[in-house]
Amino acid sequence: MIVITGATGTIGSEVVRQLAARGVKVRAVTRNPETTQVPDGVEVVRGDYGDTASMAAAFDGAESAFLVGQLGPEYVELDKRLAETARDAGVLRLVKLSAIGTGDPAVGVISTWHVPGEQAVRDSGRAWTILRPSSFASNTLRWADMVRAGKPVPNTTGPGAQGVVDPRDVAAVAVEALLSDAHSGRVYTLTGPETLTVRDQADILATELGRPVEVADLPLDVARGYMLDSGLSEEFADASMVAQGFVRDGGNAVVTDDLERVLGRAPRTYAEWVRDHASAFRA
Repeated sequence: MIVITGATGTIGSEVVRQLAARGVKVRAVTRNPETTQVPDGVEVVRGDYGDTASMAAAFDGAESAFLVGQLGPEYVELDKRLAETARDAGVLRLVKLSAIGTGDPAVGVISTWHVPGEQAVRDSGRAWTILRPSSFASNTLRWADMVRAGKPVPNTTGPGAQGVVDPRDVAAVAVEALLSDAHSGRVYTLTGPETLTVRDQADILATELGRPVEVADLPLDVARGYMLDSGLSEEFADASMVAQGFVRDGGNAVVTDDLERVLGRAPRTYAEWVRDHASAFRA
């Protein structure tokens, strides 16, 4: 039995799909099981990170667990508790989804939010693997409405490039780590095969769609205002601005071979991801 937390999220849902395709017994954890769509044969259970008893029940009888925390200062303790609850439930193998740059002071306070959860996994006495993916290719789905309407997409990271990674590849590494102790004690920084700026991504998308995709550079103070207007806290917005400034200055222009070493193949390109998801951007 492998338990997947965050089972309806970008990575968690793909981990569920890939494990189910292998015929592995999977338990998907979600706060709303009655509305969750999963492949045939997958067990769905309720679990809320704030309700330790529900998570302990979800982890009961599991050999491995995929731990997906929520990002934000208010979730730091819950992230740590999630790992401790899995350990106390007797789970033997823990795979934590973290983020690139975790623990790097140059990224700012946002880099500290995954640290307690990572440390809890390391201290668990269980086999553990930590995944630190770069920016997801799927983040550009936020542009879909703008692209369909012919509006420019926002750029808050200027000329900063990132090793944009396909979520399917991140999930594939998670699957390998969940199924084998061969990756125990490893921290994998997962990137795509090249670094790309927002403009690079827009150009790749434009090539696939056969029409221009314009980019509007957004000053950080304006981006901060949008984040506050969307309901995010000042603490989160301020931390995000520091992190985006780090990217803008080239700090996240990183490519590793970790993904290729785990999967035995090259990571997918952003262009490949776009080809598979182009319908989301077409009117």
